[in-house]
Amino acid sequence: EREIEDDWHNFTALGTPEDHPARDMQDTFYIQNSLTTLLRTHTSPVQVRTMQEKQPPIRIIAPGRVYRNETISSRSHCQFHQIEGLYVAENVSFADLRQTLYYFAHEMFGATKIRLRPSYFPFTEPSAEMDVYLGLETERDVRLTKGTGWLEVLGCGMVDPVVLEHCGIDSERYTGFAFGIGIERISLFKYQIDDIRLFFENDTRFLKQFAGA
Repeated sequence: EREIEDDWHNFTALGTPEDHPARDMQDTFYIQNSLTTLLRTHTSPVQVRTMQEKQPPIRIIAPGRVYRNETISSRSHCQFHQIEGLYVAENVSFADLRQTLYYFAHEMFGATKIRLRPSYFPFTEPSAEMDVYLGLETERDVRLTKGTGWLEVLGCGMVDPVVLEHCGIDSERYTGFAFGIGIERISLFKYQIDDIRLFFENDTRFLKQFAGA
């Protein structure tokens, strides 16, 4: 697994060429003043390398550590862990994506309702954010969902044909979907943790609480 990546696999192959404004969404750290070697901002380069090496059908889960040049606070960090999923085959549709995410939400949160809101990612089209309905039964639900009952969980979408073509896959024959989720973000919600920095401070009193989780 590569945590140090090159610009092409991290950005350009995923529809974000040099000077594309979407790069501002994922500012990162570059190695030794290089403009082409960097700490990856997502695990999507794993998807790119897999599609370069294999022809569909492709089904993968890509977990790993990623980096972003962000101000460290109780809710964000310059490093975190991510899981991405990719499915590419003939006749893959948005309905397949929705049903896969519904199953995940039901198993993870016990949620019976999800919604997909239109969004933007340079490597998927159409793109969406998925919310799960937690309700407003407790004070925590109200606080987490800002009084709406809905909690944003992950980003997803249909793989942009440009990305397939960059990886040597015939976009006229194949379609696919992808999604990405931050592990720490979900853990904050699931275990009612107030500060993301606790995951990286190596305090055994904190870590031992989850040894059997």
